[in-house]
Amino acid sequence: MQPLQIALVLGAASGSDPRAIRDRAILELLYASGLRVSELTGLNIDDVDRKERMLRVLGKGNKERIIPYGSKAEEAFERYWPIRGKLLTRSRNSSDGRAVFLSHEGRRMGTRSVTRVVKKYVRLMNVNWDLHPHSLRHAFASHLLADGADLRAIQELLGHSSLSTTQRYTHASIRQLMEVYDKAHPHA
Repeated sequence: MQPLQIALVLGAASGSDPRAIRDRAILELLYASGLRVSELTGLNIDDVDRKERMLRVLGKGNKERIIPYGSKAEEAFERYWPIRGKLLTRSRNSSDGRAVFLSHEGRRMGTRSVTRVVKKYVRLMNVNWDLHPHSLRHAFASHLLADGADLRAIQELLGHSSLSTTQRYTHASIRQLMEVYDKAHPHA
């Protein structure tokens, strides 16, 4: 996905409705951090360092990694925290109190719920994009690479054990780099 398309999806989740505020935080964080949807839904309050804008994530194979997130996600998070507090009062399960993202009923959100959130905003935009949470992860990696980030750094951020896995995520960006090279380099 192009940065403009991502911006349109993120912009669709706007307003003062509590669900829209929560949804914006979800979308911003998925794109800002490249999290897997299961990592996002598994986030607990203790995993978020709001001061340093860092997340402690438990990824595949129970591997822990630290991931930064940017100012846009921080803004969305700051708007969401008071909403989260209100949602938490609706929960009947004390274990949900640790979850970062809560449903309207105050329960920890699951991966299907997050997928519905992403699809909801694509529908609201009335576009024919096949967007899902993993698309935001892919866009995260592709946009970092397109803007000059090191492939190894992207590998670490995504939590891949193999560089070849990371290269699959960024294949479109590599193609773009080759096109630029072919056009610009005198010996291409």
